[in-house]
Amino acid sequence: MRHTLPPAALPQRVHIIGSGLIGTSLAMVLVRAGLSVSVADSSPTNEALAADLSGARRGAGEEVDLVVVATPPDVTAGVVLDALARWPGAIVTDVASVKGMVRAELDARRVPGIERYVGGHPMAGRERSGAIAARIDVFEGRPWVVAMTPDTDPAGVALVRGVAEAAGAVVRALSPLEHDAAVAVVSHVPQVAASLVAARLAELSEDAVGLSGTGVRDVTRIAASDPVLWTQILTGNAGAVARELRALAGDLDRVISALEELADGTRSDGHVEAPGARGVLARTIAAGNTGHARIPGKHGAAPTAYALVTVLIPDEPGQLGRLFRDVGDAGINLEELNLEHNLGQPFGQLELSVVPAVAGELTEVLRARGWSVHD
Repeated sequence: MRHTLPPAALPQRVHIIGSGLIGTSLAMVLVRAGLSVSVADSSPTNEALAADLSGARRGAGEEVDLVVVATPPDVTAGVVLDALARWPGAIVTDVASVKGMVRAELDARRVPGIERYVGGHPMAGRERSGAIAARIDVFEGRPWVVAMTPDTDPAGVALVRGVAEAAGAVVRALSPLEHDAAVAVVSHVPQVAASLVAARLAELSEDAVGLSGTGVRDVTRIAASDPVLWTQILTGNAGAVARELRALAGDLDRVISALEELADGTRSDGHVEAPGARGVLARTIAAGNTGHARIPGKHGAAPTAYALVTVLIPDEPGQLGRLFRDVGDAGINLEELNLEHNLGQPFGQLELSVVPAVAGELTEVLRARGWSVHD
């Protein structure tokens, strides 16, 4: 369902409750934008660190335009409730990664001023947590969902949109249920899948783990996430995540059956008799191609196919810097990069993703400057 967003408006006084990665990063952004920003946290040490890192004040005054609740999801509703009561003239938003749970709890309590609550969720983060992991660019180009309901105050939506766009995010409007169904697929199930795959590595021998390459690193990157936080997130969106995992389990069962048919159908001459099994595997990989092609490109733009230029780079201090200077001198923009260290070799393979039109030029420039480049 399409939701119409009102024009963005910037609040002048913002109070952020919670000084973790998201709360502190947002404080950095809004201080840079020239707003009056204050931070608070149940831990005085965390609060002081967030203030030091962002330049925000500690504690809030009585006059606040927007309160941002950046606490763990299992306590978000209670903190929102307190904020609505303490600042009766302020809009209250949050950054919790589940929206239906928060809204349902507020509805159950019959909260006065519920129209001043605007659910929010910046789809941003890192594997590291806490104020010390905060970055001023963490929201750049990332979606920021505004979870709208029929009674949501449009003026409040305008303020949340203004803050999100000041942070460099791309605002999207969804209902709480639409949001939770979407993040189950694009965020919560990938976390579970990454954790399950990474857990299989725990019992491998050192020699076996030593074979790890970009495939397993890419799949398991988010497996280093905070277990406590993710238990809270998955609990809050349990129904939607369970439905998606059940569907995924069905797909996995079909792949397993096909593989077992292939294993059982091997004849003494090496020929495999398993009609239809290869088709299941091929369709599975092809369906993955189709889904992957729909993932948005940079800054939320349409997906873009890039060309890869692979450079062998010595594993020595200063080599990356030299390479980047050479690329910069050529006036070519890098879209993405991936570095893989070759097992037992004193060099790595650096994959540079560029728009196809400049791939040839980049290859020529780098070879002319002494780099070993593979097409």
